[in-house]
Amino acid sequence: MGSTEVDVDPPRRRPERAGSAGDDRLSLDDPFTVPTDYWHPLPDGRIQCDVCPRACKLHEGQRGLCFVRGRVDDQVVLASYGRSSGFCVDPIEKKPLNHFLPGTPVLSFGTAGCNLACRFCQNWDISKSREIDTLASAAGPEALARAAEQLGCRSIAFTYNDPTIFLEYAMDVADACRERGIKAVAVSAGYINEAACRDLYSHMDAANIDLKAFSEQFYRKVTFGKLDNVLATLDHLRETDVWFEVTTLLIPGQNDSDDEIAKQCDWFAEHLGPDVPLHFTAFHPDFKMRDIPRTPPATLRRARQLARERGLHHVYTGNVHDADGQTTYCPSCGKPVIVRDWYVLGEYRLTDDGHCVHCGASVAGVFAGPPGEWGSRRQPVRLVERGGRGPHDRRTSPVTADGAR
Repeated sequence: MGSTEVDVDPPRRRPERAGSAGDDRLSLDDPFTVPTDYWHPLPDGRIQCDVCPRACKLHEGQRGLCFVRGRVDDQVVLASYGRSSGFCVDPIEKKPLNHFLPGTPVLSFGTAGCNLACRFCQNWDISKSREIDTLASAAGPEALARAAEQLGCRSIAFTYNDPTIFLEYAMDVADACRERGIKAVAVSAGYINEAACRDLYSHMDAANIDLKAFSEQFYRKVTFGKLDNVLATLDHLRETDVWFEVTTLLIPGQNDSDDEIAKQCDWFAEHLGPDVPLHFTAFHPDFKMRDIPRTPPATLRRARQLARERGLHHVYTGNVHDADGQTTYCPSCGKPVIVRDWYVLGEYRLTDDGHCVHCGASVAGVFAGPPGEWGSRRQPVRLVERGGRGPHDRRTSPVTADGAR
């Protein structure tokens, strides 16, 4: 399938901010590098980045583990503002979000780098990238908002890598989209400090949080992070208006025991309630865990059964074909209200505002009108400037779309 071309403005420097370096050297002379606010000086002369619990302590010119944040001119900067590893129109269910504007298209993009070091990373070529110069596309917030609108997308998703590390860019894009009635979605591991978490999600309409496991040992040894910080993010989201769903990738022999799944579901029910959707998805060998086999479908079905037995209403299986595990059921009468075949919606028995047509009960989620018809298509989008100019040419031009479908 060929890509859809969309003409865009190139990204321009934000007000009161400067601009990224194409190699390991950081410089405010580049329009992709911007100063940030989430840091503080230390008594020993280093500067600590305060975006995430990793708390990287930086000397001048040094980058943090995420690689896109670093110290230059005695401040912490973001070196990927306005740069992307690529753009694609996806079904919203692929994020996965099953209760947020079902069937609609979402403009998805990410940048480079990550603040975790998961040995099983399924997007390692993007999240572990250290070659910022190879980021394929560039666009500022207003250009992305116009592109999403002209592509017919109801939302825009910050995904592929984690928006935590490029939150300034994500927040600006979200604000520009909101002015056009387009929703913003964060797909994140939730590994973020309280202040940054509060700021980032105040700009978001929906999120999917990747809960890697329910074991501090797993987080420490496999992701090089901490579970408690992710649980704090989930607790925070529960107190906001952000619609969110949670995904756990089940890895054979690592985080798929009945005991761990039961503990996770019990915490889930107590802290988040029964209506927050939980997705159990299948692992495939990748990155530094190629010696572990794929997750058997039976493991996902067993996890789903355990979760439902513990009172969770909306539990899904992913990365495998499982009609029952991909169907949404009314928590009141138990009848199917959204039947899915992978990302294609079949039988749909909800009103425009999300009530079951069988019994009238409300189904938790964000439902606004009839379901979309995007289906399972994945449409790559190439951002170019009118007249054939490349995406890194810094002259401006209006955005136009050549049709998304």
